[in-house]
Order: sequence, then C-alpha cells, then structure tokens
Amino acid sequence: MSDTLDSITIGAQVGAFLPMLTAIVQRPAWSAEVKKAVAVALALIAGVGTVLVAGGWQQLQDGPQACTTILAVIAAAQSTYDLIWKPTTIAPVIESLTSRNSQEPAE
Repeated sequence: MSDTLDSITIGAQVGAFLPMLTAIVQRPAWSAEVKKAVAVALALIAGVGTVLVAGGWQQLQDGPQACTTILAVIAAAQSTYDLIWKPTTIAPVIESLTSRNSQEPAE
C-alpha cells in the first residue's frame, strides 16, 4: 500500500508542474483539440518518465503500479491546469511568450 501512495505522490508532484512545461510547447493559434492532444501526450510521456526515474524498469513492468503513477501525473496536470495555471493566466502568457517570432523583419 505504501508503494501505491508513493507512486501517487510522485505522480501528483510531476503533474502539478507539467502544465507550465506544456505551455512552452503549445501555441496560442492551435485548436483546442490539438492542445488537448499535446497535453495528454506530454502527460503520458512524463508519466512513463516518472515511473522509470522513481522505480526503474522493475516498476515499469509492474502494470498496476506504473498505471497508478501515469494516471496520477495526468490527473494532477489537468486539475492544476484548470484550477491554477489557466485562471491565473500564467499558462496562456507562457504560450504567447514562447510562440513569438524571434526573427526581426527585413528592411
């Protein structure tokens, strides 16, 4: 039982900060569907990475334990985005700042 709680805790910690990293990748011009797909894909990648870092290949081979960690990352990322990052407009500001065209116009 303690391993499950550890997995949920680690997954929630990673997921809480994942929306900030996701905002760096996403662009304001993308459709809502594309943004959702990117967010879910990054959460899955972060979840698998969390499993590997926290427990190595052995934990990845433990299906229920790995799924618990991955689902905790996804749940925490979505809930913190909806409750913190989006209402405070931090995520949209990061998207705007990282999507600006860095090239100067030709004279």
